[in-house]
Amino acid sequence: MDSKFIVVFITIDTPANAQKLADKLLAAKKAACVNIIPKVSSQYRWQGKIEKTDEVMLIVKTRAALLDELITLVKQNHPYAVPEIIAVPIAGGNPDYLAWLEKETK
Repeated sequence: MDSKFIVVFITIDTPANAQKLADKLLAAKKAACVNIIPKVSSQYRWQGKIEKTDEVMLIVKTRAALLDELITLVKQNHPYAVPEIIAVPIAGGNPDYLAWLEKETK
């Protein structure tokens, strides 16, 4: 099992903001790949109320060692006061893909 790599889930308000954030993550080499899912229905508790919102989901593939830098970059470029940034380890995968992922991030 190799947890050197992670997948990070980030929600954001609009497709335009999702694209801007993906561009920044890729340009800074904090991500090798970002998938943008244009519409997810989110339901959550916020400040004592239940909210229902349509959001955009980013699925980011990167190295675990870059998580702190990724979080900093996202928080600096995200419209939410408390952005969702959740990382899960990659247990394994195509060795060629994981080698590419490592090469494309710094």
